[in-house]
Amino acid sequence: MRALSVLVPFALLATALPAYAGTIAIEGRGEVRAAPDMATINSGVTTQGATAREALDANTTAMNELIAALKEAGIEARDIQTSGFSVNPNYVYSDERDANGYSLPPKINGYQVMNTVTVVVRDLADLGSILDTSVTVGANTVNGVSFSVADPSDLLNEARKAAFADAREKAELYASVAGATLGDLESITEQQSFNSPQPYPMYARAEMSAAAPVPVEAGEMTFAISVNVSWDLNNSAD
Repeated sequence: MRALSVLVPFALLATALPAYAGTIAIEGRGEVRAAPDMATINSGVTTQGATAREALDANTTAMNELIAALKEAGIEARDIQTSGFSVNPNYVYSDERDANGYSLPPKINGYQVMNTVTVVVRDLADLGSILDTSVTVGANTVNGVSFSVADPSDLLNEARKAAFADAREKAELYASVAGATLGDLESITEQQSFNSPQPYPMYARAEMSAAAPVPVEAGEMTFAISVNVSWDLNNSAD
């Protein structure tokens, strides 16, 4: 009688549980679109000189004016960061050859100094005027503008909810067609991405200094989450 009292509950339990039918793994995707609220500019000054010292002095003067103008326009010091600096000779190549027929080595004809800063603009309403101001005071290279959202946490969470709902909806459909139901959740893995208008280089011209503030359009960014979710599958009850 003792053995029977143990076997009966297990037999009843086995009939109460649905039969295991395997697993299902589904990818879900969720996207949220939002307007950016900040921009990053990479701009700088390139100068030429007969000597490296001459080119550097001219560059230093122009960069000091640029940084001062940016701060006067409301850009905080924490949002201005040096991102590039180089001093290079300018080479002149000749088609002439020496007595042995070899090409003559290039000659140095002055020097070029380039200094660039990365600037964060936290008020997009000021972006056009800051671009214009930068060129006016001497920035002759702007290596593109990129947009972003300062805190995308809520946007990504909304995309996560949509991605999981998408995965579950598809998993339930497949399970139904297969004559099964979703069981326990086994795993969730995530991948995230976003896209925005790509930055394009802009090269300053002297006549831009008298122009109106540069027109800019921020557009929208897409924040996307992909999730891979797997569940146990149970056979549907007959």
